[in-house]
Amino acid sequence: MPISDFAQKIVNNVERVIVGKREEIELLLVAMLCQGHVLLEDVPGTGKTMLARSVAVSMGIGFKRLQCTPDLLPSDITGVSVFLQHAGEFEFRPGPVFVNILLADEINRATPRTQSALLEAMQERQVTVDGQPRLLPRPFLVLATQNPVEFEGTFPLPEAQLDRFLMRLRLGYPSLDDERQIIRSQRDGHPVDTLQPVVDGAELLKLAHQASAVHVDPSLETYILALVQASRTHPDLSLGASPRGSLALVKTSQALAALRGRDYVIPDDVKKLAPLTLAHRLILKPESQLRGKTVHSVLREIINATEVPLEE
Repeated sequence: MPISDFAQKIVNNVERVIVGKREEIELLLVAMLCQGHVLLEDVPGTGKTMLARSVAVSMGIGFKRLQCTPDLLPSDITGVSVFLQHAGEFEFRPGPVFVNILLADEINRATPRTQSALLEAMQERQVTVDGQPRLLPRPFLVLATQNPVEFEGTFPLPEAQLDRFLMRLRLGYPSLDDERQIIRSQRDGHPVDTLQPVVDGAELLKLAHQASAVHVDPSLETYILALVQASRTHPDLSLGASPRGSLALVKTSQALAALRGRDYVIPDDVKKLAPLTLAHRLILKPESQLRGKTVHSVLREIINATEVPLEE
């Protein structure tokens, strides 16, 4: 099945639940094609949990929600070995991380020690319990959420952990007409309860391999590297994008092109995805922040100042 057809079926199905957010649904699928993790940063009630659940149901793959709190322990995520007295041996009982899509709700409410328990899972697709590595199911995606307006009792994610998220997305409030449709669709129950799988989630890994084969012209590679290099030398930034950031921009551009039915990347793919893949990897200087600058405004300056390769 072509990637565009695969994605179209999922998007159409998820739109029965998540109204007016077609672009955001597609971007989540881009991340899944890249086998990358997503940080959803938005106010409560905008549909973050429903988005993750709807995509999982549409693909027929496993989904679990983990509510992060300050008393959450690393073993509450990875699992624990329990001694069975009648058998005289230990039995491993897997934690919620052993799933295809893990929603880590309000991840910044967990302590740094617990947050770090997700690092190995996100990077290596495995967890180590009692010295023994255990592989996670594939596909595996961490979809973490955090509230950008409430910071009391939270533990900000360190740069090393932010860098492991492929993209940072925001859903935003629905429009007036979309919200009216949401109200009407939930009068007799939630539409997610009647949602059915429309694709075979096992195909995702094969399609991810196809996406990685999408052609990236050398001139576009140079363009991506120029954007990343500019972030490292910009006077308003104290930290630029890492090599993981340039890889993320390449991979997501390939996946978006495939989702659009193309076998090649165009500059518009890169320009669209640069803010989503690079912004959370940058740190603004305090004096620039006082002058009213933001990471996104600086990134826009970099994009506008970087020469775009012309099609031959």
